[in-house]
Amino acid sequence: MGGFFGTISVKDCVNDLFYGTDYNSHLGTRRAGLVTFDSAKGFNRSIHSLERNYFRSKFEDELEHFAGSQGIGVISDTDPQPIIVNSHLGRYAVVTVAKINNLREIAADLLAERMHFSEMSANNINQTELVALLINMGRNFVEGINNVYRKIQGSCSMLVLTEDGIIAARDFLGRTPIVIGHKEGAYAATSESSAFPNLDYKVLRDVGPGEIVKLRADGIEVLQQPFSRCQICSFLWVYYGFPTSDYEGINVEAMRERNGELMGEEDKIEADCVCGVPDSGVGMAVGYSIGSKVPYKRAVLKYTPTWPRSFTPGSQSRRDLVAKMKLIPNRAILDGKRVVFCDDSIVRGTQLHDNVRMFFDYGAKEVHARISCPPLVFGCPFIQFTSSKSDLELLTRQIIKDFEGDASKNLDKYATTDSPEYQRMVNEIGRRLGLTSVKFAKLEKLIESIGLPKERVCTHCFDGSSYVK
Repeated sequence: MGGFFGTISVKDCVNDLFYGTDYNSHLGTRRAGLVTFDSAKGFNRSIHSLERNYFRSKFEDELEHFAGSQGIGVISDTDPQPIIVNSHLGRYAVVTVAKINNLREIAADLLAERMHFSEMSANNINQTELVALLINMGRNFVEGINNVYRKIQGSCSMLVLTEDGIIAARDFLGRTPIVIGHKEGAYAATSESSAFPNLDYKVLRDVGPGEIVKLRADGIEVLQQPFSRCQICSFLWVYYGFPTSDYEGINVEAMRERNGELMGEEDKIEADCVCGVPDSGVGMAVGYSIGSKVPYKRAVLKYTPTWPRSFTPGSQSRRDLVAKMKLIPNRAILDGKRVVFCDDSIVRGTQLHDNVRMFFDYGAKEVHARISCPPLVFGCPFIQFTSSKSDLELLTRQIIKDFEGDASKNLDKYATTDSPEYQRMVNEIGRRLGLTSVKFAKLEKLIESIGLPKERVCTHCFDGSSYVK
């Protein structure tokens, strides 16, 4: 997915920029970049790969070379960023959190208009550069940003560093968040409000869907009012979000606990303990324990000294190995016990299958999985929440193909909670993963735990119910 952080201050902003960007590291693993602007020294940029190292280790030794009272940083799951642009709008830098599905079609149109691309990544078009080219087609930044949103299919939120402040723009449907923070003499905008507390920022408000604001050290100017429709991604609360972050004023950990409690209240299971798969399953497990009255135990722990944050290598084989290396089971708690373990989701099922086998190997008598969202029946066209290249990589779709002979047949029935097709699919998931039992959160309970109206939350990956414009 990716995340960004930008700040503008009456004094030097480099430390805030560095640490604020680092607090978005759990959102991406491919590239990271920082850029600052100083009235005397101009723009200064650095970009590094994160595929083998963490953000801090890459940028810490370079900080003395940055200077300025404003800057933006990004943790990217796509291409090298930020992009620095010279145009009729002036010189500026831009970072994006985006998934542009019609990237090549837009690029072909721009090339036909004799525009060119210079920022290539692995021979692919850099989508942040494409965003910059679309911005440049406007007479001003607001017109240019709206041009981006009219043309792209998918999602895109952005920060634009100009010589006169930082522009924050959230896409028309607000699929990914931007939160504004403030402290004396400074303003900041970020994907994760968890970046604020230790830097002494207080959350001011969310940028609304389609809203465009300009941050200066002494205040905020609204360049475009927010739109009424919203489709913020529900998976932010389920998986991506850091527990202390708030989106639309709703805390991630509080939502996960509510979600688990609602499931625990309905689930009439006999078990000895509940545990959460670190990190995103822990909040649900705490709530499930409250709702079910089954004791919470830490039957599996994440080894934090070398895995302090999410770290996802590019290849599937290394991802599987890293997933295993992160988690250490506790035989003293598992041996002879009936265990309920809570996890955020099932995508391919590979990691969960390994976790189940590990629990049994360490003496568990029964292993029950409780998943904090409904089955993922549809691939996500709006944010890059998995590395899946095809819906057929989803375990659900593989099962549907085996049942129906067509991976796209009767999807509405398989996505309907407690339908015969749904129940048959869930039973098969449990069988293939070697589970004693498996249950998924009901969609209506997921929405209830988030606390927003269903029409303001994107649940496309569960029921295919999203809209585009």
